[in-house]
Amino acid sequence: MKQVELVVHSPEETKAVARRLAEQLEPGMVIALEGDLGSGKTTFTKGLAEGLGVRSTVNSPTFTIVKQYEGRLPLYHMDVYRLEDEWEDLGFEEYFDGDGVTVIEWAHLIAGQLPEERLTVSLFHRGGDERLLRFEPSGKRYEQLCKEIFPS
Repeated sequence: MKQVELVVHSPEETKAVARRLAEQLEPGMVIALEGDLGSGKTTFTKGLAEGLGVRSTVNSPTFTIVKQYEGRLPLYHMDVYRLEDEWEDLGFEEYFDGDGVTVIEWAHLIAGQLPEERLTVSLFHRGGDERLLRFEPSGKRYEQLCKEIFPS
């Protein structure tokens, strides 16, 4: 499976897709989020959090790099937009190999530190509230995840 594309028409639909994904997530899974400012990365993360049973308010961790939320699995929400050095040692691998799910906004900025196997979700503006969501699995675990969520 190469990639799956899906068009959503509202922030609520974006969150609904993310909630469906969250139901299938397992410890140690990594989701790399890409998209321009305002494309819905944090909205998508809020949906993941809801699907994981997180009760706290989720917002972008722009000034703290990582926020942790408790749910069915811990959710590690990263925003690496403001990092000055891709190789700054912030212990990312501890999160990637941990017992929770890691979501990274602007993941391409730490491309060299990302695990080879991951799910990349890119969000693109299509006018108004409409977005194109592109899911690109890297590795068998993530290919299977996409097959379960987006059956042919």
